[in-house]
Amino acid sequence: MKTRRMLGIAAAMSFAAFTGARAADKPYDGVTLTLASQNDQFATVMADLAPKFKEATGITVKVDILSYPELLSKVTADFVGHTKGYDLATMDIVWAGQFAEGGYTVELSDLIKRDAAEIKPDDIYPVLMSALGNFKGKQVAFPFAGYANVLAYRTDLYAAAGLKPPETMEDMVANAYKLTDPPKHYGFVANGQKGPAVAQDWMQYNNEMGGSILGADGKPALNSAANIKSLTVYKDLFDKCAPPGAADFDWGGREESFRQGLAAQMQTWSIGAPGYFDPDKSKVVGKVAITVAPTGKGVPKKYGVGGWGMSINADIDEKHKEAAWLWIKWLTSPAVHKQFNLMGAGSYLRISETHDPELLAKFPFLPVIDEVFKNGDGEYRPRIPQYPQIQDLLGTAVNAVLIGHADPKKALDDAQAEAVKLF
Repeated sequence: MKTRRMLGIAAAMSFAAFTGARAADKPYDGVTLTLASQNDQFATVMADLAPKFKEATGITVKVDILSYPELLSKVTADFVGHTKGYDLATMDIVWAGQFAEGGYTVELSDLIKRDAAEIKPDDIYPVLMSALGNFKGKQVAFPFAGYANVLAYRTDLYAAAGLKPPETMEDMVANAYKLTDPPKHYGFVANGQKGPAVAQDWMQYNNEMGGSILGADGKPALNSAANIKSLTVYKDLFDKCAPPGAADFDWGGREESFRQGLAAQMQTWSIGAPGYFDPDKSKVVGKVAITVAPTGKGVPKKYGVGGWGMSINADIDEKHKEAAWLWIKWLTSPAVHKQFNLMGAGSYLRISETHDPELLAKFPFLPVIDEVFKNGDGEYRPRIPQYPQIQDLLGTAVNAVLIGHADPKKALDDAQAEAVKLF
């Protein structure tokens, strides 16, 4: 607690230097902002930092921490109903098309140009600036939490089996079978739970195996031969290499199985990586490494990128919009965002962060995140207005395959038939 308190003080001091006269003048003193946040680990860190922001500006930021489905439901209802319940909302990478088409959030391009000297956009990874908030030229959110798709693996189990980190997806699948030794440990774990969890994890594997959700014409291609093949492999891994109950795992269950030593390897988002090295949370400290997620033979090495942007409700008044923009600039400023990650947010944004000696000493896997962001693909989950409905279709279809209610071809044929109606 003392360390976190000191980091918060340091962040406040950094903020004073960052905002200069604005902080001293406090033109937004007394303003309250309500922020709808995904319940990833960055949420509690934002809540911890909010009082320091108030000390410097007089602005109160209330962080409402919500589950993924609840967040999307609540902010969408707020935007569509123009109820102005939230001033700010964290925006998943895949919601950009929906937010842009609806005109729900403030278009930030002019503000970014106006305040470029403060923002230092050249220090932000281009893939994050694009994927975490820009849709067809509209900057509907500002990036603040970049995630790299990585492979976490048990170094002790790999060594005992005489294996090396996989270079291809085929290697990873083969290793999964070799590393499965129930009930001690299993060679594979992924999201299986019906809904966004299984849809998103399968799309990640599907991309790495050479599949695609959309065809070359931009229309759904859910039942392509490559997609059917990847879902068949995914099903087989669940049947033969995953822990019992994995078909009902979401992100939390998947991560916990790895931290508790039940899974020998796991593809995941980099935000979870700090937890593997934390003895208060993990039983695999000292026995885990992070590497880039492999792709299939012949598949271009475009690594998966995800994460969150921060959006401003277009319905709120100008004073609240400027106060909300001030919060975004503060949180994403080099000094504060570094503290944000030292406090455990696991949400990278800037090139300077992944090369920072203090952060590198605490999180030695940052060069892997740097490699992913430099060669990143933020489009494998299509950032189009129809994405939420496509995700729902796949979330039902893929789970049905995993629990034995449908075969891959039939499930994807049915999902395709519904998906084409959306276009």
